[in-house]
Amino acid sequence: MTDSPEDHGSGPGLDLGVPAQPQPPAPKSYRVLARAYRPQTFAELIGQEAMVRTLANAIRRDRLPHAFLMTGVRGVGKTSTARLIAKALNCVGPDGQGGPTIDPCGVCEPCKAIAEGRHIDVVEMDAASHTGVDDVREIIEAVRYASVSARFKIYIIDEVHMLSRNAFNALLKTLEEPPEHVKFLFATTEVNKVPITVLSRCQRFDLRRIPVDLLVDNFRMICGKEGVDAEEDALRLIATAAEGSARDGQSILDQAIAHAGMVDGRAFVQVEQVREMLGLSDRGATRRLFDQILDGDATALLATLAEQETLGVEPVATINALLELIHAVTMAKAGRGAGLERHPEAERAAIAGWAEELSFPVLHRLWQLLLKGHAEVVAAARPQAASEMALLRLIHAATMPDPLELARMIREGGQGAPGGQGGAPAVDGPSAAPAAAAAPLPAPEEAARPVFPPDFAAMVAALLDRFPRLGAEMHDYVSLVRYEPPVLDFRILQPLDADFPRQVAAALKDLTGQSWTVGSTDAPGEPSLREQQVLAREARIAHASAQPVIAAALDAFPGAVVMDPASGQS
Repeated sequence: MTDSPEDHGSGPGLDLGVPAQPQPPAPKSYRVLARAYRPQTFAELIGQEAMVRTLANAIRRDRLPHAFLMTGVRGVGKTSTARLIAKALNCVGPDGQGGPTIDPCGVCEPCKAIAEGRHIDVVEMDAASHTGVDDVREIIEAVRYASVSARFKIYIIDEVHMLSRNAFNALLKTLEEPPEHVKFLFATTEVNKVPITVLSRCQRFDLRRIPVDLLVDNFRMICGKEGVDAEEDALRLIATAAEGSARDGQSILDQAIAHAGMVDGRAFVQVEQVREMLGLSDRGATRRLFDQILDGDATALLATLAEQETLGVEPVATINALLELIHAVTMAKAGRGAGLERHPEAERAAIAGWAEELSFPVLHRLWQLLLKGHAEVVAAARPQAASEMALLRLIHAATMPDPLELARMIREGGQGAPGGQGGAPAVDGPSAAPAAAAAPLPAPEEAARPVFPPDFAAMVAALLDRFPRLGAEMHDYVSLVRYEPPVLDFRILQPLDADFPRQVAAALKDLTGQSWTVGSTDAPGEPSLREQQVLAREARIAHASAQPVIAAALDAFPGAVVMDPASGQS
């Protein structure tokens, strides 16, 4: 007879005097902050109040679109918003009798299943790994069947811009007229790569970058729940480094907590530790560098740069810190001192002093030269050497007079003008005044101003004449957001070359002789010029068709069409 395991050491009459060893508890897996604090309700979704208000009104008035498109930079809540919409549409309330709501209960079975990612009627697909037409065909086949247990069958497609062109084309018809029980939720970081035919079938929500103050409040709340102490400046530094992304900021905060020391048994996140962790330039060193640039002290500047290199500060971080400081000084001089509260007290006084001392032309020149230096440092094989050369160039530019000052000095006879010794010899005596008056320099306001096309349409016409391909793309696939020469902002309506804005800037410089600032944005703009032409043609045809004589002719001759005399199209 074989004894069972229970017969050894625990059965009656067999006590060996050895106490039973308790089993160690199973290790609890740690969830990173970005996952642990992912928004579970719309109230927890920070920085997107306009979108939440629109969704609330749509649900309240039963005006729900069949397709949603969420776009924005990484980490602002696109996928989380899609899941919250899925919960809002399928929530049945604690009693099981509720309808769609902007405040899902979180306790009913649909809410819990969607939050845990196990609801059979909420299908989440990553378009980055399912890019083909076959993956879309599976969706097209499945939408014909009713949902199993939910009110709506919902398809969440993340990074939808990664779908192939054939996959997009296969989805179009279903996306335009899906069954009543189906909703599509798309998320993308690159909306300009989504075909306009898809965009026109979706209700679009542009999720904004999250302001620094809201991120700081979020990090303070997380630290309180995690039992962590943190300096306010440390949290603000993390929020600034996050660049508007809650997920990036929470990941940096997670790293900062692991990096922090312990005080009274609690982790204590300090600003200097965060700065060291991120490889950022110390603010005191940045102010010292700026003072050395303004003083023209090249020796001290190079010594400070060498010290920063020894501390492990990245050269590009030093340039970024100087750019931020010059921007703060310029904003303070322009009267926007309200933004200075995010700077330490000692820095605010220094910024105010520089704002009083420096002129706008000097600040703008420093900014432009530093931007050029930033590009050089990023592209250089030796970033430290590139940063040294860029800041030495800044030293010489800081002490140069601006063009208006040079013009004034020349009008006053060249006294004190740089390089005056190399010109013609000075003339003393009575003949000096007539000589100076012979060729007066025109006042700055009388100088010739560059001539720009009067409007966007004229600019595109000029491009069509000189650069046909570029002009045609601007005409057909670009939505104007801002035209304030020499600044041009537009939204690209269908995929174009990655460097399309640079090509446009180069062409406009060739046309006008002036440098242009050309940018691509996701902000809404005007219809493209081609769309405007189509709308105008349709309006002309509709107006003509409404005339009694033409309407009677159309009734008398079935199949007849009205031709637009301006375009020759029906």
